[in-house]
Amino acid sequence: MAEPAKKVAQQAEERLEELAETVRKKFDKVTEGTYRDRVVGGRFAGRDDHGGEKNRAETERQQD
Repeated sequence: MAEPAKKVAQQAEERLEELAETVRKKFDKVTEGTYRDRVVGGRFAGRDDHGGEKNRAETERQQD
């Protein structure tokens, strides 16, 4: 790659990195970090969503 092309590519990469950081900060500000904190903290890791669906189906059958 020619030297000017490398320079343009490097500048574009830096701009994209800055943009990504800005978007992350704005997202965290809008959500106040709550969703991200729950995901990072593992809040959803222990959930058994499939079991909930199974239990719901069993309850519906019992009501019939």
